[in-house]
Amino acid sequence: MHSGNARCRIAGVPALWQVRAALPEQLLAFSLFTLTGAITPGPNNMIATVSGATFGFRRTLPQMLGVTVGYPLMVAALGLGLGEVFKYLPWLHGAMRYIGAAFLLYLAWKLVRANAPEAAGSVKPVGFLEAVVFQWLNPKAWSIVLGAIAAFTTPGLTGSAFVWEIAVFTIVSALITFPSLTIWCLFGVAISSALKDEKKRRVVNYSLAAILVLSIAFLFL
Repeated sequence: MHSGNARCRIAGVPALWQVRAALPEQLLAFSLFTLTGAITPGPNNMIATVSGATFGFRRTLPQMLGVTVGYPLMVAALGLGLGEVFKYLPWLHGAMRYIGAAFLLYLAWKLVRANAPEAAGSVKPVGFLEAVVFQWLNPKAWSIVLGAIAAFTTPGLTGSAFVWEIAVFTIVSALITFPSLTIWCLFGVAISSALKDEKKRRVVNYSLAAILVLSIAFLFL
């Protein structure tokens, strides 16, 4: 036992429980920052609302789980340095905005088409992989992640402590994301359930999809 600890110290690699990132001071602030971004209106929440109103909670779960996996993966990747690629390829950021706008239009069209009488259940809701991929094209997600990394990571932290800090932020992001999406999805379900008239329900669903399309404007502000 003692010899194992000695070898660990000699190698200079601390055990996980010995890693003490300066995390507690930032964790509450990071959590509140992430919650604010997750609970306020944005493309992910609007998609969950429209999908909940159109397909119901159960069939919207893949989209919500896709965001819950995709967004924390972005936190981990950018936190570990992937964002540096934009310093060398500045055109990439602009290209992703246009791709993101096109993807939002596609998702809005898909949700609107699902409400058309002739669709008759042939249109599927937004899937898990679609939601995961969309996080990398979602400007709100980019701004929240980059802002959080700049504001709440510990300057000068390296090695295992740095990785552990990013891992904790990644886990917190996942824990906050899913409940926030659930609220918006249930909001859509409640709207749909409250409207007994099919025509009125379609009008509301079309309106929600239109709001999703209007959110494209924020990509270019």
